[in-house]
Amino acid sequence: MPVIEVEHLHKRYGDKIAVDDVSFTVEQGEIFGVLGPNGAGKTTTVECVQGLRRADGGTVRVLGLDPIRDRAEVRQRVGAQLQESQLPDKLRVREALDLYRSFYRQRADIDELLADLGLTDQRNTAFHKLSGGQKQRLSVALALVGRPEIAILDELTTGLDPQGRRDTWDLVERIRDRGVTVLLVTHFMEEAERLCDRLAIIDTGRVVAIDTPSGLLSRVGTEHRVHFRALDAVDDALLAALPGVTGVRRTGDEITVTGPEEVLQTLLATLAEQKVRYAGLRVEQPTLDDAFVSLTGRAARTTTSPSTDERPS
Repeated sequence: MPVIEVEHLHKRYGDKIAVDDVSFTVEQGEIFGVLGPNGAGKTTTVECVQGLRRADGGTVRVLGLDPIRDRAEVRQRVGAQLQESQLPDKLRVREALDLYRSFYRQRADIDELLADLGLTDQRNTAFHKLSGGQKQRLSVALALVGRPEIAILDELTTGLDPQGRRDTWDLVERIRDRGVTVLLVTHFMEEAERLCDRLAIIDTGRVVAIDTPSGLLSRVGTEHRVHFRALDAVDDALLAALPGVTGVRRTGDEITVTGPEEVLQTLLATLAEQKVRYAGLRVEQPTLDDAFVSLTGRAARTTTSPSTDERPS
């Protein structure tokens, strides 16, 4: 039985339709991603799942409960790290965890939680003195302090540097390893591809696909792109005639050859045979960005600013 069931969900704010007939299920123990550009309706969808917003149509069930009618029980069993969360500047990490822990029937061991999330050394640090990554880890700790069955993580890595983002990805995987089902909201394609067992791509309030990352990638084919700079003259027609090559493009002094996975070996053999030297060679495999373009007909707007255009101020 799925732990989250969303069927034909609708939500609008005045004339703006934020969520338009969204349906998906989340199975116990998986990391399920809700992926899409800023303003797509992701946050509104999960706020309806949490019971923070009342849907205008459709049904939502969380652990078999109605998140509006059974809000108190849902909050006991679901932990949430919100997209925008602040604590009083002078509140210390341990004090915040003690406070939030008092709200729940089931209570995590705080020292163990601090150790798991790498916050032991910050236990007596005031909130305003924490780094961005430490604040994110604290928000996750607050979501887990009630020993939830489901954790909802909304735009968890927005604003973090690349290393902080990867550290946070490791953290999400550890949360799942603790037996917690994770509903992850993100607009970062790389994040979804790295973490999610399955994901729903949402655009302009509608679900355009639900699949595993590999399943979505299979929809855009298996073409690879090989980029390099030729240090000697090479004829584009020669490259285009190679077996399996589907395209050759020049951008400045860079050449891009497109084809199946085997195109790299074929290309390198030809360059060696023609005594063409090259530099800066790199290979791009199909990505979720490619899948998004294939499914929606346009590029994803993967900005790094928090989503502010899908809800009223």
